[in-house]
Amino acid sequence: METAASHPAPLLISFSGIDGAGKSTQIEHLRDTLRAAGWSVIQRAFWDDVVVLSRFREGVTHKVFRSEKGIGAPGKPVQRRDKNVRAWYLSLFRSGLYLLDAIHLRRVVARARRSGAAVIIFDRYIYDELANLPLDNLLTRAFLRFVRLLAPRPDLSYVIDANPEEACARKPEYPLEFSRRCRQTYLQLARVMGMEVVPPLPLEQAKEEVVKRFQRVAGKASLGGGLYANRDSGTLVPENLNPK
Repeated sequence: METAASHPAPLLISFSGIDGAGKSTQIEHLRDTLRAAGWSVIQRAFWDDVVVLSRFREGVTHKVFRSEKGIGAPGKPVQRRDKNVRAWYLSLFRSGLYLLDAIHLRRVVARARRSGAAVIIFDRYIYDELANLPLDNLLTRAFLRFVRLLAPRPDLSYVIDANPEEACARKPEYPLEFSRRCRQTYLQLARVMGMEVVPPLPLEQAKEEVVKRFQRVAGKASLGGGLYANRDSGTLVPENLNPK
């Protein structure tokens, strides 16, 4: 007879942070490390899989705010005008859209949990939208508390912290001063939402830190196993933690 203990609920993991922080690199490393250990992992992208009316919203930013299309890269900057355009009425409008996204997020997470995967990884989450709101505003704080109750809470929410200068060099899309403000907003949001901040570290150290923090959460979730040190590389790799 199958029991909840023999088939624990999948772990829900999210990655957030400023543009150019290195989220994609960390997601890829954690995902591949877990799959190599025998775990079943599925990945979802918040913008592609969750955001309601994503094409319409993208079109509005291009037409109304005259934002450039594309993704910035070293030597090929893109002048984005979307979340960096701030006004009280835009915050109100965004809050309505974010509420719709939070409701849809519940459905997306529910489907993912029925997939049979052991781990669900989100590339960005509702937190990345909340970071676009004025967190010092009392009404915004109330909205944050409501969304926190409405949206599925990840077992582990990473904030990949980064030096804004380095992040802008990797992904030149927004003004440096805006990236600096965004970084402070993410750190503030992490305190409010109980997120795990991975500090700016050399790449390999950051990868190890991400895996270590995952292991701690996996252990608390009673998925068994543990981490062992790979004697050849010195990196931490998960042993078969309830592999599929």
